Amino acid sequence: MKQHITSAISQTFGRFASKKHGKTFQKMINRTYVRAMGLDMGEFDAPETYPTLNALFTRKFRQMRSFSTDPLDMISPCDSLITACGTIEEDLALQIKGMRYSVDGVLGDGISSESKKSIHNGVFINFYLSPRDYHRYHAPIDMQVLHAIHIPGKLYPVNIPSLKKQMNLFIENERVVLECLSREGKHFFLILVGALNVGEMEVSFEPRIRTNTVLTPSQYSYENLHLKKGDDFGCFRMGSTIVMLCENGMLDLALSSGENVKFAQTIARLKS
Repeated sequence: MKQHITSAISQTFGRFASKKHGKTFQKMINRTYVRAMGLDMGEFDAPETYPTLNALFTRKFRQMRSFSTDPLDMISPCDSLITACGTIEEDLALQIKGMRYSVDGVLGDGISSESKKSIHNGVFINFYLSPRDYHRYHAPIDMQVLHAIHIPGKLYPVNIPSLKKQMNLFIENERVVLECLSREGKHFFLILVGALNVGEMEVSFEPRIRTNTVLTPSQYSYENLHLKKGDDFGCFRMGSTIVMLCENGMLDLALSSGENVKFAQTIARLKS
């Protein structure tokens, strides 16, 4: 496939954001970004301490947030707005109210038909991370990762106006699909969706995945890769979206569309 114009724009922005500018200029860039986007830096180091804009985007907590230790409580993997959530009807979920997408389509060709069918009539959650949000993502439950699939694509914006006008946005855009199992053996997927100016989606346990660089799909399988609830497993280089697709009968949601959530907040209860 050929590189789309949105990918070229994002690469240019990524080079600027990853460059170490002079100390005074970098301080101005970081402080300006914090003020313009309204970042709450209360849990993080001061803006001027980050050597690049990307380092500010991917900032880590000074102290990790606490969360429920109950293994049946699912926590939010990120700080975000829930643009849509609810029941998958056969293989259709909501991109946003009034606009559907195929979950089979967003998962791509690398996922088996059996695994796709397991989430039909299950539950979906769309997490939108704005440029002001904390950009790292974490394991929502104790989980086993079976596969990681990189699907190159476009990098359209994923904000609310774009969700309302761009059909099949999650299918068109570049994404990384993680096929996972809960402790109870239930299938679920975490899909990291790229967006304009998101030069990279980092997956810490799979450095071979290089988003917005490689134009051919790739797939990796694991026999014994486990993450504990709350584990940090990567970051977006600016705001984007995480789509969670869960097997039918796996959980009961404790959130609704239009709600703002924080990483570590309990958002669902696993069915035992």
